[in-house]
Amino acid sequence: MIVDNSGELFNIGAHFMATNPIIKIVEPILAIGFIIHIILASILTLQNRGARPIKYDLRRQSGNCTWSSRNMYILGGLVLIFLFVHLWNFWWKIKFAGDPLLTEINVDGTTMENTYALVSGLFKSSIIYCFLYILGGIFLGLHLTHGFWSAFQSIGFCNQIWRKRLECLAKIFAFIIAAGFSIIPLYFMLGLAN
Repeated sequence: MIVDNSGELFNIGAHFMATNPIIKIVEPILAIGFIIHIILASILTLQNRGARPIKYDLRRQSGNCTWSSRNMYILGGLVLIFLFVHLWNFWWKIKFAGDPLLTEINVDGTTMENTYALVSGLFKSSIIYCFLYILGGIFLGLHLTHGFWSAFQSIGFCNQIWRKRLECLAKIFAFIIAAGFSIIPLYFMLGLAN
């Protein structure tokens, strides 16, 4: 998309993702993993809140934990909304509902759906959707910043040397993911597409 305004590379990539047998196996496993993660995170959050029914009078947690780690449940909810919007507007339409923009095209002798038209049509038609999508990418990045290193902490990498390294890697990883989700709407908002 960014290096090819025609949309051919985007359509080739989307077709590869839709027809690759490994992706077809991993996709439902990933979905089940998300569902389990959401259920277990909700149970754990409710148990933690129930463990101390009376709130502290004064909370000064900014010195020993980040804003993201204190608000993982809220960020998780916002990411869930973002995930729902993303799946509804793209995955659901491509897999099941269809869309008038998903006409079949021929790229290098292979017939495929024009997913570029679907994606570009949505981002070109709504600057609000672009902003919401970028915001969703940022929320996802913030959620992953804490989640990445705390996953390693859960398996024992919790000393100060590893924690600092993992927090740095988490920030890099989260930035790449957030930028990856934000770059396509930014591309259309800045008018770089045809």
